This record gives sequence, C-alpha cells and structure tokens, in this order.
Amino acid sequence: MAVGVLLGNFVDNVGPALQKGTFVGVSIPIAIGLLVMMYPILCKVRYESLHELFSHRDLWKQIGFSILVNWIVAPFMMLALSWAFLPDKEELRVGLILVGLGRCIAMVLIWTGLAGGDNEYCAILVAINSILQMVLFAPLAVFFIRVISGESGVRDVSYEVVATSVGVFLGIPLGAAILSRFTLRWLAGPVWFEKVFLRFAGPWSLIGLLYTILVLFASQGHAVVHQIVSVLRVAAPLFVYFILIFSVTLYVTYRMGMGYALAATQSFTAASNNFELAIAVAVATFGANSDQALAATVGPLIEVPVLIGLVYAVRWAGNRWAWKN
Repeated sequence: MAVGVLLGNFVDNVGPALQKGTFVGVSIPIAIGLLVMMYPILCKVRYESLHELFSHRDLWKQIGFSILVNWIVAPFMMLALSWAFLPDKEELRVGLILVGLGRCIAMVLIWTGLAGGDNEYCAILVAINSILQMVLFAPLAVFFIRVISGESGVRDVSYEVVATSVGVFLGIPLGAAILSRFTLRWLAGPVWFEKVFLRFAGPWSLIGLLYTILVLFASQGHAVVHQIVSVLRVAAPLFVYFILIFSVTLYVTYRMGMGYALAATQSFTAASNNFELAIAVAVATFGANSDQALAATVGPLIEVPVLIGLVYAVRWAGNRWAWKN
C-alpha cells in the first residue's frame, strides 16, 4: 500500500496510465489482479460433492442467515453511518451507500482462506450473492438513495453494468476453475491435481492480492493525498462499518454455536464489499471525477488494511476461545 501511494505521487502519470484502459468499468490492471486472485481459490472447491452439502438442512439455515446480514443489516448499517458521518456531503454519502450494497465476490475468498474459514461454503455464498446482486443491486440503489435518503441525481442504475461486472469477475474465474478441476482430475487423476497442480496454483492467490493492492493504491495514490480531507471523512464511517459489521456477525455466530470455520466465513462475507462493482456503477452513473466515484474508490483502500487486521484478530480469538470447527 505504501509503495503504491509513493508510485502514484512521485512517478509521473502512473495513476492516469493505470486507469486509461478499462474492462467492464474497472482498470484493466486491477481486473487482471482480481481474476488471478480468485482462480486458484475457486479451483480448491470440491464441485463434485456440492450436491451433498445442499442436502443438509443446516446449510440452508446458514445461507438464510447470510442473506439477512448481507442484504438487510449491512446496507442499513452503511446508510446510517453515511448520514451520521457525512450529513453535509450528499455526493460522498451516495458513494458509501453504493459500497454498502455491493456484496463481495472476490477478496472475501482471500480473507476466508487466510483466516482458516470454509472455502467451499464461502464459494457457495459468493455464488448466491452474485445472483442476488444482479437482481437486487439496481432497485436497492434507487430505494436507498432516492426513496430513503431523498438524494438527487439517481434516477436509474443500469442492470447491465451490475450484471456485466458480476458476470465477469465471478463468471470467468469460476468457469475456468470448474473446467480446470474436472478436466485435470480426469486427465491426470485426483492425486496429481491435489498434490501438484493446486500446490503450483495456490500461491497465485496471494500474488494476485499483493499485485491488486499495489496497482489500486498506485492508481488512486494521487487522489488520496490531494483530496485528503474528503478521503478522511469517507474513511471514518468505512472503518467503523468494517469493524462493527464483522464484530457483530462474529459474536452472533459464536452465540449461535457455529463452528469457527463457518463463523469466520460468515463474518468476512458480511464485512467484505464488491468495490469493483461500486466503482463501476459510480463511474457509469456520475462520472469518473465525481465525489461519488471518489467515495467508492476509498472503500477498498480502507477495506484492505482493516480486513487484513481482522484476519489476525479472528485467528487470535479462535485460539483464545478454543473455538472448534
């Protein structure tokens, strides 16, 4: 993150160059990083046995709880925090509301893996949130921004932008992972796939994460420094949001008797956001240089360090409480 900010401020034209080419509304270098980051994790999911998981009633309870937290609790919490911290800044509030409505389909897989969560269950939640995003994001954006908040300037949010973003950033790596898993297991055998291929592909998730963070901070480093007041005002509610929604979800899942792996997965899914979608919608609706786009861009700049910290926090809590899976 520090290297990215330095590059963005002291190397001429790094930011504009990284943002010049876009793919479905997202900088091409960032899009590459997201796809590389997700593919190895999705390869580890045992798609051949998912039908057995769906036959368990407890899984449907877990899914119902996740939908409640992700699509009701989290968006309303972000709405409340945006008004509490930014009562005089309509444009920044709108950007935060868009971040709150974008449920994560990318980095949550990284956080869950680092924290020792359940990757297969996380992939199921990612797929469900992706489908719900295509249906709910656009009407909820209008409902939260125009109806509840009474903000101006948002008459419509394009379903096409939402569906394209979700389809690309989940569809491409998921399709490639499913094809790789079934094809390579059939050609070379399950043992070779687990012992050789996954060991080779596994590290690329973290490489993709580090690359994405570097590019993200380099492309936005100049704006972070030169619009520091707006950035700090947006950062405050985001910081509270990530800590609060994660902590509440973790406590509730602990009290409900969920195992550590499922509780960690639920908590990171609730706290993570689909920043690429929020940025794409903000840019498409309000313009690349708008305050709404700036607020959406600050989202991942705060999310990344906070959730890395929460990875360590939840692992510490799991050890301290002797939390069993």
